[in-house]
This record gives sequence, structure tokens and C-alpha cells, in this order.
Amino acid sequence: MPAVDWRVTRIARRRSPVTRGQVETVTGRALGLVGLVFGAQTVPMALEQADALVPGAGIALMAVLYGAIVALAVATVTKIAVRTACFAFAALYALALVAWPFLVENPAALDGGAPWLYYLCTVATTAAVVAMPPIWAAVYTVVVPAIYGAVRLLPAGGDAGPLLSVLDALYSVVLGGVVLVIVTMLRQAAKAVDSAQEAALDRYDVAARLHANEIERVKVDALVHDSVLTTLLTAAVATSPDQQELAARMARDAVRRLDEAGATGPRALDRVALPVLVRRLRAALTTFNTPFTVRTVNAGGVELPVEAVEALYAAAVQAMVNSLQHADEPPLSTRRELRIRGVRAGGCVIEVADNGCGFDLARVPEGRLGLRISIAERMANAGGAARIESRIGHGTTVTLAWPQGAGGSA
Repeated sequence: MPAVDWRVTRIARRRSPVTRGQVETVTGRALGLVGLVFGAQTVPMALEQADALVPGAGIALMAVLYGAIVALAVATVTKIAVRTACFAFAALYALALVAWPFLVENPAALDGGAPWLYYLCTVATTAAVVAMPPIWAAVYTVVVPAIYGAVRLLPAGGDAGPLLSVLDALYSVVLGGVVLVIVTMLRQAAKAVDSAQEAALDRYDVAARLHANEIERVKVDALVHDSVLTTLLTAAVATSPDQQELAARMARDAVRRLDEAGATGPRALDRVALPVLVRRLRAALTTFNTPFTVRTVNAGGVELPVEAVEALYAAAVQAMVNSLQHADEPPLSTRRELRIRGVRAGGCVIEVADNGCGFDLARVPEGRLGLRISIAERMANAGGAARIESRIGHGTTVTLAWPQGAGGSA
């Protein structure tokens, strides 16, 4: 058994390989940086070509596209609404490209130069790769440069010849295609890594449970052998009052030790990596018809006792079920979030929040066991704490913390 324990602990503590989330983060932030750099480079040209456009159109176009680039960069840094920001920029760029011939009032002012939009084409195709499924990103990568090539043939696009227009369009298609292939390959590789890691964590979870059960079985077996069996043998041969009193004392002591064993449970077990709990909660969410937004912070390197993991999991699932059953207030739409945060190397805080109808805690009947036993007492018995905050019309937040006081929780 120690050999199994060493192996599963090694799996839990091994440095995580590249995951799908890391690929998305790196790709998004690289896009944000490239967008800012390319956007800054086009500012002088955009200001110069503004005289060729309808009065006010140049400034409006710059405000829309550059504002979208800044919003995209902010989204990729904060990791909030990244796909939405990328999709918005890709769509705005395509619309700007289509509108360009109608906005040019004085084609001669362009002096045969390429529209400044051309230098943002790669940013737009990369944004499409981040925001869209591969098939639609591929369509965008071909169609948008083709539109640019058509614009380039017009007087409003510099009146370039067919050869130059085709070459410019092909150059954008090639760059966008390379980005699409690289990002798609990285996503597929990371997905395979995620699947392998999830399988390893599942095996680790099973091994930890089996190990816990084995330790408890050995503990109880030893107790039965040392106390209960000895007591029964002593009682069987007891004939005098003194011998019978001794057997009675031994029986009381055996019962007390059995009660203590049942109360304490398997506390001295190996620790479980927090990503195991995260994956179990994500798996539980797949059984619900209503979606939860999941946010995970600082999960890497955090390990918890098996008993704490079981308590956090059961209490969090109960809190989510309560939200699904009681938070909705038709016809309003309810948003639900599951937030999981690691605290240093051995703590965890889970928040189950919604913006539903809420309730008055003081009016919850004593017979309602979901809050009192399934959440509060379960966390307290495991050495943690639960806090429930709710107001009528303002939603509910259930905060689970292990150990008690982790993350500033009461």
C-alpha cells in the first residue's frame, strides 16, 4: 500500500503540462500585444488617409477599430470575455473593409497607396481563429483577404493591378492560414493532454479513496482484534464477580474506542490535489440542465485531505442544487457562478453564487436540512466553515472554506 501512495502522490504533485486553458491564454495575450503594435504602426497612415474619406469618417473608423483593439487587449489580459472581444473585432474589421469604398470621397488623395486597413488584416484573421470554430475561422481567413483584394482593385483601394491585388490577398491568406494551423494543432494537443491528465487525476482519486478505505479497515480490524475479541474471550471465561466486572470495563472501553474511530474517520490520509476536486465539480455540472460559469484561481500546487475534498464537494453540489431549485424568478434570467480558489498550499474557498430571487435566512424552517446539515454541519465536521449570504431580490452566495478561516472566511 505505501507503494501505491507514493505513486499517486507523485501524479498529484507533478508539474502540469501545457493545457487547453494555457494555450488559449497565451494565444489571446499574443493577439492582444500584436494588435496594439500593429494598430500603433497604422496610426500615421490612418491620419494621412483620413483626408480621402468622407469628413468625419476617418476619425470614426479609427475610433471604432482602435477602440476594439484596446478592448481586445484588455480582455486578453484580464481573461474576461476574450472570445467576445475577438469576435467583435473580427466582425467590425470585415464591416469596415466592406464600407471602405463607400467612405472614400477623394480616391486621388490615396495616391495609389494601400488602405491602412490592410495592415490590420492579420490581426483580424487571428482574432477569428481565437473566437470561432476552426471551419468558420478558415472561411473568414479566406473570405476577408479576398474582399480586401477586390477593394484593392477599385480606385478607392488604390487602383492596384490584378497581380498586386492577388498577391496582397494571398499574403494575408497565407499568414492567417499559418496562424490557424498552429493554433488548431496546439488546441488539439492540449486537449489530448487535458484528457490524459483528467484520466490520471480520476485514477488518483480512486486510488486515494481505496487507500482511505484500506487504512480505515486496518484500523478497525486491529481495534476489533485487540479490544472487542479480547473482551469477548474475557467475558466467556469470567466466573467470579471481579472477572465479570473486568469484562464489563473492557466492553465499555471497546465501545468507546469504536465510537471514537467512527467519529474521527480517516483524517491522517494523503492529500489530494485541488484540480481533482475541480474536475469532479465540473463533472457534476454536466448533469445539470442549467449552466454555471466556472472560475478557478490558484488551483495549482494546492493539496487537501481526502475528508476535506469530500466535504467541499458534497456541500458545493448541495448549494448548486439549492440554487437550481429555488433561485429562479420567472420571467427573469438567473446567472449562476461556481468560483474555486486555492488558498496558499493547503486551503480552498468555494463560492456558489446566483443573482436569483434570494431569501430571508431568518425564515428558513428548522426542518430544512439542505442548509443546516448538508452544507453547514458537513463543513464543520470536516474542520471547515460555511457562510450563506442572501437577500430577497439580490441573489444568494454560499461560501465554503477549508480549513475554517481560509481566505478570511469566518
